[in-house]
Formats: sequence, structure tokens, C-alpha cells
Amino acid sequence: MSFFKYIKAVATGPKSNRDLTQEEIGEAIEQILENQCEPEQAAAFLMCLRVKLESDDELKGCYKAFDKYIKRVDIFESVELGFSYDGKTDQPFLFPLYGHILKKLFEQNSDVKPFDIVISGDFAQPAKKGLTLKHLVTSIKLSENIKYFDRSDYFEELSQLTDLRKKLFMRSIFNTVEKLLNPANSKYAITSAFHKPYVKKYFDLFGENYSKMVILKGSEGNPEVFSDFKYWEKIEGDIIEKSVSLADFGIEYSKEYENITIEENIEILNNPSVGIMQLAKLNAAILLFSTKRVASIEEGYCLLENI
Repeated sequence: MSFFKYIKAVATGPKSNRDLTQEEIGEAIEQILENQCEPEQAAAFLMCLRVKLESDDELKGCYKAFDKYIKRVDIFESVELGFSYDGKTDQPFLFPLYGHILKKLFEQNSDVKPFDIVISGDFAQPAKKGLTLKHLVTSIKLSENIKYFDRSDYFEELSQLTDLRKKLFMRSIFNTVEKLLNPANSKYAITSAFHKPYVKKYFDLFGENYSKMVILKGSEGNPEVFSDFKYWEKIEGDIIEKSVSLADFGIEYSKEYENITIEENIEILNNPSVGIMQLAKLNAAILLFSTKRVASIEEGYCLLENI
């Protein structure tokens, strides 16, 4: 089937552009993933679709197309952390620290049911050139309760589009849909939304895949917090927003990096400051809350204070 009809739908101007149906966007995405169209056609389509702004049906259709290709395993009792694939520049990755903290908690407190942390990485994607999760994971040893999934293994078709996406060098529908691909069939998930309208989009797109899903306004669009933040959860169909202040936990932290390096991140993990350890415990508390182990982030933090 000609790919041109999909380009025409999104690239003929404001008066003639239209949203694609879930079936149409699914067909277009499958052709891109299987290299059944020219790279220039794929780039033009992704760029114009982004400029038009993707509809909810287009996002859902893209996710359904992805779902046909993803190779999953079952680690049901786990929480998936939906990191962005464009990396970090301002703050370090903290998950290796709170992985160790939670491991100690589970060893010392048999009343808390253990769970694994699921993370996914790939080569850097647009739109910024930050330190990637993949770069860090391949440079350190992870705690056994952190399960890393390389996208080149479980979703090779999308990973192989990295060069095309770098040439396009702008965000596309892929950046939104790839946030939570659930390679381990996790029961729980945490991701981040920078723009508030995406909170509802993420719940609509991913929510039904998890027993509980929490969305943070985290650092750099990632599910880790380093300052006061908001979070959202869905309760009986309603999206509930809450605000959290670091001061309420006695945490003072104001450090910000400029293009943090792998060496800096490893040094932080090997020799964490008091503030970094407090932040690691706060992020671990968010995981305890998101996996229904505690009723609130505050309760989770209290549980971890002496770990």
C-alpha cells in the first residue's frame, strides 16, 4: 500500500490536514518499522504528524502497532520506570541507589512484599544529547532487584530507527509512546509529564496496562525528583493531583549540573552526599507508594529513614 496517502493526510496544510484513524496510523507505523517506505518518507510523515499534533487515537494506534513487535517476559511483581530516551543533562540517575535501599528494606522487613525495578534503555534519541540510561547501566553493576531491558533486544525494529530519528532531530510520536513499553509485564508504573495536558494522555494511553500508575512532574521529564514536585494518580476514574515539598522531609538540595558526565554520575553513586541519599530515599518512597506497599509517600519515607 502506498505510503504517500499517510503523508498527504498530515502534510497538505491546516485546511486539509486530518487525524488518522487508529487503523491508519497503525499501518503507517508498521511500514516505518519494517522499512517498507523510504527513509525520507518516514521522516516527512513523522515531522508533519508532530507539527499537526498527534490525536489521542493516533497515539493509541501507534502503541497498538508497537505492541505487535515487543518481545516481553513476565516479571509481574515489578514497577516500570518510564525514563526518557534522550538522556539527562541537569541531574544524575539515582535508581542504582534506591535499588540498594529497597533491597535492604525487603531484607530487614518481611512485612513489605518485595518487588523488582524495571528500566529500559537504548541509544540516545532526540531532542537532546544527554547522558543515557544505557550508558550508565553498561558502566556499573546493578543491584539484583533492578532488571534492565535493552530495547535493541526486545524491540529491535524501533531501536534500528535511531539514525533516522537523529537526522530528524526533533521529537516525534515515538517520544510519547515509547515512555512505557512494559517489556516485563509489570503491574505498576511511574513516568513523568512535563506538560500537564500529557497527564491525561498518558493515563489514557498506558493506564489500563497497570494495576497502579503514577505520573510525576519529575526532573527533565524523567521519573526521578530533585526538587518540589507534583504527582498524579487515578482514583475511581478521577485524576487526582497532589504537591510535595522537599522541606516537608527535611531535604535541602539545590545542585544542578551542566551536561553531567558518566564519570560524575558514577562518582555520585559511589560517594553520595547526605542530600543525595535523602533524595534516593524519597524516590524509593515514591516506588513504595506506587506499588501499593504504603498508603502515602510520607509513610514510605518514614519506613526508609533508618535504612
